[in-house]
Amino acid sequence: MQTLLAGLQSREDAIPLSAEAIVSLIEQHMKCRGSSRLPVLVVAAAYQSASERLGEQILPLQSHNAADKQTGSLGDLEITLIGEDNAIASYEMKTRKVTQDDVDPAIQKINERTQQTDYKIDNYIFITTDIIDEPVKEYAASIYEITGGVEVVILDCLSFLRHFLHLFHRLRMQFLEAYQTLVLAEPESAVSQPLKEAFLALRQAAESVE
Repeated sequence: MQTLLAGLQSREDAIPLSAEAIVSLIEQHMKCRGSSRLPVLVVAAAYQSASERLGEQILPLQSHNAADKQTGSLGDLEITLIGEDNAIASYEMKTRKVTQDDVDPAIQKINERTQQTDYKIDNYIFITTDIIDEPVKEYAASIYEITGGVEVVILDCLSFLRHFLHLFHRLRMQFLEAYQTLVLAEPESAVSQPLKEAFLALRQAAESVE
């Protein structure tokens, strides 16, 4: 891995990757074996790189295998305003289709959190690497009034990333660096050594093409 890192450092004067090249790089990485943790890191890296622009920050990441009930979290990733503790948004990651059986427990968790803290989040966002079923998408959208103003939405992981990178185009390399840092910092139980090395190799190849 040190050789791969050294190869990247030797190309620091290279033209920055385009937003679409970064999307392609992340897509290839997510196709690798054992990549279920990566969508969490994609969203986390997005918020880390744009935190000052957004005025928002991520709460510390929970263990990959930790259940929400154990951590007390609403989802895999929680967002707060900078300097505050109350979550304003929660992300739940799925490497399969999101179903109504996923949405209903989310509603229950939202309602329970509101009753316990008297504080309500703004958004509950499912991120999936699979296709999105229109009926489930519509069902999630219908929850807004039931939850008293909490918007529940289902987004495709790569579409989320593409929109983010084009919206914050000047931050695209900050995103990539944040993603790389998060990937390499994960324990092997969440992101294996081969998966870490795969990212570095893919990035090196992408930057060689650019």
